[in-house]
Amino acid sequence: MPKVKVTIQNQQRAVKLPNGMRGLIRRSCAEVLKNQRFENDAEVIVTLVDDHRIHELNAEFRNVDRATDVLSFPLGEDGVYDLDPETNAFQLGDIVISVEHALAQSVEYGHSFDREISYLTVHSMLHLLGFDHVNGDEERLMRNTEKKIMASLGIQR
Repeated sequence: MPKVKVTIQNQQRAVKLPNGMRGLIRRSCAEVLKNQRFENDAEVIVTLVDDHRIHELNAEFRNVDRATDVLSFPLGEDGVYDLDPETNAFQLGDIVISVEHALAQSVEYGHSFDREISYLTVHSMLHLLGFDHVNGDEERLMRNTEKKIMASLGIQR
């Protein structure tokens, strides 16, 4: 069974992370790879930030002058990824989550903070694997895949 190494960096102090949050992020990453039948060891970096920092990154990399909930920085393209020579794992990329945004969205959507963080992780992992939602067909496929993965994690709305 392939392994996924998830490095989690908490660079924010706005929200205290509940116990088990890091484990939930790791399980969410692993479940995406399982669902997509990713057959190799993989590495992902997840960075937790505040709204100010994600606003800066969104402006710098997407030319969008506002905070957002999550950003994905894939290192691969068309299923081709760099190989870490020390671990022999594929480097999938980076996920940046605004914890402040996730907390606000969990309240807005009426579900748990854990569910929102897991969903944002799943969503971003799918982006790292090449999924997108720029047109209707792609969006339907991505949303249906997200729903299946969230259900397999046992996380409901």
